[in-house]
Amino acid sequence: MTKKNFYITTAIPYVNGNPHIGHAILHLYADAIARYHRHIGDNVLFSSGTDEHGGKIAEAAEKAGKKPKEFTDEVSATFRSGIKKLGISNDKFIRTTDPAHEQRAQIVWKHLEKDIYKKSYTALYCVGCEEFKTETVAKETNGVCPLHNRPYDTLQEENYFFRLSTYADKIKQAIESDAFTITPKSRKHEILSVIKEGLQDVSVSRPTEKISWGIPVPGDPTQTMYVWFEALLNYITVLGYPEHKDFTTFWPANVQVIGKDILRFHAAIWPGILLALDVPLPKTLYVHGFITNAGQKMSKTLGNVVDPLEIVDTYGLDAFRYYFLRYGPSIDDADFTWERFENAYNNELANELGNALNRIVSMINRYLDGVVGVIPEAGHDNGEYHKAVAGCRFDIALSEVWEQVRGLNQYIDEQKPWDIAKSDDSEHLREVLAYSVACLLEIADLLLPLLPQTAAKMIDMLHDGIIKEALAKETLFPKIYNHTPAPVRA
Repeated sequence: MTKKNFYITTAIPYVNGNPHIGHAILHLYADAIARYHRHIGDNVLFSSGTDEHGGKIAEAAEKAGKKPKEFTDEVSATFRSGIKKLGISNDKFIRTTDPAHEQRAQIVWKHLEKDIYKKSYTALYCVGCEEFKTETVAKETNGVCPLHNRPYDTLQEENYFFRLSTYADKIKQAIESDAFTITPKSRKHEILSVIKEGLQDVSVSRPTEKISWGIPVPGDPTQTMYVWFEALLNYITVLGYPEHKDFTTFWPANVQVIGKDILRFHAAIWPGILLALDVPLPKTLYVHGFITNAGQKMSKTLGNVVDPLEIVDTYGLDAFRYYFLRYGPSIDDADFTWERFENAYNNELANELGNALNRIVSMINRYLDGVVGVIPEAGHDNGEYHKAVAGCRFDIALSEVWEQVRGLNQYIDEQKPWDIAKSDDSEHLREVLAYSVACLLEIADLLLPLLPQTAAKMIDMLHDGIIKEALAKETLFPKIYNHTPAPVRA
């Protein structure tokens, strides 16, 4: 069977601050998709990276007493090490300060010149978002950015504009027909409402005298490419647009994973750029929600920020993955509390999955001297699981797996291998335990993209029908109660 090429990207986080749990969830969801497609035999390319230009970066660097490049080098390294600790399996990591990205972004600009023009204008601007705001948005928010709690500035500038309005009908048609699929559907309807109100041409540069930390506009040193514009280009520059083999092999992207706050950029402006380049649109844009803590937005001021690395250090990597894949904001916003996390860890991972493995391994060692023999096929229909993962519904996928986990525990309780052992019916006992191992291996196979460390341990322990004594002594999820989170610095 010929392998299918599968290209998946994450939005690239802005490095004006350190990584937070939203970045971790972004990468976790993309990682689960990438691992799944590798597991079913696809030829996967998974790209992530960091967005490093713009006024906010320059301001943050100055505040830290560093030059912008020195500052971005340090913060980008923090992002890179963080996703490594989270077990993210990306193949590429692009920085928008990479010379190759800067060079290819200028090539893209030249290819877009037929749709770029210069004009003077006055508009409202949010420094925090590094984005011009429409009058409609200003009215809806009473002139104050809800994300940054600061009034919009009125700027008068001469910048370059991209003729996005030219491509509005084609973008709308692609989204409505699902040629460019946006999931979940609520986000599809949201962006269609924006498009139906009318897409205006968008500024794609800023005066160099105001924003110098960025990529120069080709042929015009008085202008710098707008950070959000050139950052979007990373998805193709990382592939070596326009001529590199990676670009011709892997584009269009199969899935692009983003947070809901940047939907407009990726669902309206990005496809407009691609249409102007005569480049195919991505196949799917997957938009996840936000995570809150006990119903409140996370902030250092409130002291309720959740550190993903603290979760990993305390409970293990797969416990982090389990909770946020099953109960995180994969579709809508979701709430986190340490109590909910602890309950899921102790009751579902330890009591249900861990207990099923431990009791089966223990009985094989006790009654069969650690050798179960030939393992049959478990034979469950896992179609709903595959449909769920392919549709980015990790919550449903893990619910499907846990139905099997609970079903296996019920099977053991009903069969009572300990009673069979007393009856000296060794053949029946071996059949019951061999089938139990088959169920565990099937569960492990389903968990490989989602809980890779746990699945690998289960397979290593069971796959040849001989229980590995050293591994059998390990507890997958030792119970943890009343963890006190580390204090958050304001």
